[in-house]
Amino acid sequence: MPRLPQTLGDLKRSPWAEPPLRGRSVRDELRGNLLVMLERGEILFPGIVGYEDTILPQLTNALLARHHFILLGLRGQAKSRILRQLTRFLDEAIPIVAGSEVNDDPFAPISKYARERIGECHEATAIAWLPREQRYVEKLATPDVTVADLIGDVDPIKAARGGHLLSDELTMHFGLLPRANRGIFAINELPDLSGKVQVGLFNIMQEGDVQIKGYPVRLPLDVLLAFTANPEDYTARGKIITPLKDRIGSEIQTHYPREVELGMAITAQEAWTVRGGRPARTPDFVMEVIERVAFEARGDKRIDKRSGVSQRLPISLLEHALSNAERRGLVTAEPEAVVRISDVYASLPSITGKLELEYEGELQGGEAIAKELIRRAAGRTLDERMGEIGLEPVVQWFNSGGALKIRGDERSDLCLKGFATVPGLVEAAVAGSLAHRNDAPALVAASELILEGLAERKLITRSEELGYVRAKPERKDPMGGYGKGLNLG
Repeated sequence: MPRLPQTLGDLKRSPWAEPPLRGRSVRDELRGNLLVMLERGEILFPGIVGYEDTILPQLTNALLARHHFILLGLRGQAKSRILRQLTRFLDEAIPIVAGSEVNDDPFAPISKYARERIGECHEATAIAWLPREQRYVEKLATPDVTVADLIGDVDPIKAARGGHLLSDELTMHFGLLPRANRGIFAINELPDLSGKVQVGLFNIMQEGDVQIKGYPVRLPLDVLLAFTANPEDYTARGKIITPLKDRIGSEIQTHYPREVELGMAITAQEAWTVRGGRPARTPDFVMEVIERVAFEARGDKRIDKRSGVSQRLPISLLEHALSNAERRGLVTAEPEAVVRISDVYASLPSITGKLELEYEGELQGGEAIAKELIRRAAGRTLDERMGEIGLEPVVQWFNSGGALKIRGDERSDLCLKGFATVPGLVEAAVAGSLAHRNDAPALVAASELILEGLAERKLITRSEELGYVRAKPERKDPMGGYGKGLNLG
């Protein structure tokens, strides 16, 4: 890599002194680099799954149009991750006047400091190089954010030390927005900003003028503004002032994964599953159950739609279930930890903390709803994987008085012996391609899925006290029995 110019004179004799590099705005820079990546067929947003045909084309068009934009979506829809990947479309580094707080372009400085520095040193003015990673500034909007935080304020200490009047631009302490000059400035949860701060933002976007403590300062900032917000807040009745909303060029609506397979891919990508040490495995049908818990929750009327159900729910649920399997493997000295449906039930804390319940849901309780979501998810998964094929002997055995209760912390071989007493259960798991006959841990997980699915269909009953029993259990006999069956609890 050639040596980068270190003085203004060297810079004037480099390609940076000629078009298209000289005088190129940050939005032109993003557009130009994006066009090159599109022409090469490169992946624009690596790791963003499920938006290929919806959000990413809209976002690409907004960047090509040089728009400020806003991503509207509920929590856990990868809005922040998308914003942080925008730096991929910036140059590797850009020249700035060394010591500048606002990343002054050496050929078009906007701060008094840079202008005076160039006036004193001329071609000997020192040049620094700002890497792309430092050209992204992000701020979470909260009601206590002030104009001083975002734009700046007068610094009396600077005035005293430098002998300047308070009206002198050199006494100004620059806020986050001026420090993002020639870069990207992102604000999360835009509606939470006060109206006064929003006025400062749209004035910068339109005019480049700022007033600090009543002193007008001209700051023609070169910046791409990107925002995120919850759709519920971003309405005509919401907290966005109309002039600011009018100046945002593109409004892009994000969404949760629309297909279970896409959700599973996201969860598998984001969850911490490669832990080292003892081997661990999650069968694909258990992964599907975990993902369907989130899908079921998003359609449940007892859960607040305005809050949404974050994609972090299945991610946390998978991590928790895997940890339960890991713990069981250590306790039972099994060589491999394989996640079962019972491990998903053991991970209720990863569900209840992520559900915002409506009044009806509050009456029923988060834990009861979470258990119902798991059972429904298991039923949907069984329907997709097997339907009714080969399950009649299983239902018939329970209807004839059979009962089965197995603790979640039992070894796989012992659990499999218990499931094998139910005619056709293990055979159905094999025939349905849920597990191989010689894979005992996966067969246990598959057998649990089948029983949970049958319980969801109300063909059998799942009881915390009795385990799996017939759909309409009979009264116990005087000797305390419950028909034929096996209790490993």
